[in-house]
Amino acid sequence: MLQFENPQYFQLLWLLLPLAAIYIYACLKARRHMARLGDPERLKALMPGRSPVRQHVKFALLTLAFALLVATLARPQYGLKQQTEQSQGIEAVVMVDVSNSMMATDVLPNRLERAKMLVSNLVDRMKNDKIALGVFAGEAYPQLPITSDYASAKMFIEALSTGMVTLQGTNLTAAIELAQKSFSGDKKVGKAILLITDGEDHVEGAAEAAQAAAKEGINVFVLGVGTAEGSQIPTPYGALTDATGQPVHTALNEQMCRDVAKAGKGIYLHLDQTNSAQDEMLAQLSRLKRTSTSTSYTARDEQFQAVALLALLLLVAEVCLSETRNSLFKRFKLFSK
Repeated sequence: MLQFENPQYFQLLWLLLPLAAIYIYACLKARRHMARLGDPERLKALMPGRSPVRQHVKFALLTLAFALLVATLARPQYGLKQQTEQSQGIEAVVMVDVSNSMMATDVLPNRLERAKMLVSNLVDRMKNDKIALGVFAGEAYPQLPITSDYASAKMFIEALSTGMVTLQGTNLTAAIELAQKSFSGDKKVGKAILLITDGEDHVEGAAEAAQAAAKEGINVFVLGVGTAEGSQIPTPYGALTDATGQPVHTALNEQMCRDVAKAGKGIYLHLDQTNSAQDEMLAQLSRLKRTSTSTSYTARDEQFQAVALLALLLLVAEVCLSETRNSLFKRFKLFSK
């Protein structure tokens, strides 16, 4: 089925109306001038090589060529074709801590929102890379499978909230194990796990899980969000309290984050109000091995080349066609009775 990728360009065809009006006005004005000069039949006899039809044909050729050029801009497409693209990139699985402590405001606007901004900015800087997304607290859950669809990735990032996981805690072990399962089967591509967490109330075994991932060629990077001083956790009803009614105080566990990153042959970065962690994370990812991957997909077959060629032929014909009969073609009377 014929369709156009940019049909909005057909609005340019409205320009033909004033052009046609100007042309008709010019022809009528020229006819009146000729009538004032003398009898039309005698004037035709004085100009035997001139044919008004040629003038109209030249205008019609220009009009049709303009319409075809507009159609070229609209990108006509007909039929389907198989295309293959080669790209070089890495694979990154981002696991975001969504426990209640991530609502602390020791970094603004809060820990979770700051983490979401960082991941969104990382996605904006990606090119030919693949990304997967998961969340964790006391348990870990996948959100987005490994993909290069960055628009979908940003939608999932924006939707992250602390209500996604009911079991509280910071189970980095489950997060790392889930991340390992999220990569593709390509063993040549560079792979990285990005853990974004405050590291508080963590489950034992995270360092061992990171070490196991590193043995498979997967680098584990940890981005700690929050401050060592910490803060309370705000809720719509005031500060979050424990079983005794005391306000819960949460602080970043940097030592645990460093231990996990070291075991995973990655690095630890502190996510604060600046972009330093983001810039360093991008630099670290750029050092990973990039491999070529082929992506095959079905696309609509572009037909604008044929339309543009036809427009060019019409323009050439208009230039070659004169308003008076060429002496070489006097025997042919295509434009006279």
